Amino acid sequence: MATTSTFKPETLEVPGASVYYEVRGSGPVLLLMPGGPADATTFRQMENDLASRYTVVTYDPRGLSHSKVTEPIDDSRMVQIFADDVHRLLAKVTDSKACVFASSGGALIALELVVRHPEQLDTVVAHEPPSPALLPNTAETRAAMEDVCDTCATQGLWPAMQKFMVLVGIQGGPPPAEEGEPTPEALEAMAMMQKNMEFFFGRYIRNIARYEPDFAALKASPCRLIAAVGEESKGQLAHNGALGLAKRLGTQAVVFPGNHGGFDGRPVEFVAKLREVLEA
Repeated sequence: MATTSTFKPETLEVPGASVYYEVRGSGPVLLLMPGGPADATTFRQMENDLASRYTVVTYDPRGLSHSKVTEPIDDSRMVQIFADDVHRLLAKVTDSKACVFASSGGALIALELVVRHPEQLDTVVAHEPPSPALLPNTAETRAAMEDVCDTCATQGLWPAMQKFMVLVGIQGGPPPAEEGEPTPEALEAMAMMQKNMEFFFGRYIRNIARYEPDFAALKASPCRLIAAVGEESKGQLAHNGALGLAKRLGTQAVVFPGNHGGFDGRPVEFVAKLREVLEA
């Protein structure tokens, strides 16, 4: 599968920010929502294949990568603000109902979108939302996620990252050092990644942890909402969050190939499963 595709880069002005987004392909709109510190590049491994059937829209959430913030973000309303950005983006790219695939923290943003703007949505796939509100040990998990942000503020990114990986059940380590003198492009990408990680560990996790979905509104929504898990992520926080969402909705979680990032690790199988779900 090709990892790059021809796309049209655009910028959408929204209250307090400008949101960078990309459009590729043709057909019904399929919006891909990244989680955490991720951006429009998150779904590179599968967007070409999807663009053969859909108008694929990817974007950088406000404050991340190429999206700029022109006014301070109200952290107490971060999920609602990010959902409003997506609402405005969908209104910009289509007059019809769109399908949405949302990953991780982006899946929680998608839940708020379902509550606020179901008229814009056909099918929403919420893949592994890492919400304490979806888990039986809500208070404990929420406190641990808050502690990650506190650790970032007092000790820095790497100690916060270590705590986060233990919490969510993912193995990992520091990125490998680059060999040789980095190019200007590499330095720019590194600076962007640093900014994104500081936002994620310093602020984003805390506000995701505090978010309480409106379960009654989600169950009553006219759009089709599907909880999705990775077949290789059993026992992890986000996997359990999706199981909790399915339980709240009175449905069964749909199993997708791979782990929490299966769309990157197993893109061919992941696309096949996503198309199967969207076209059912």
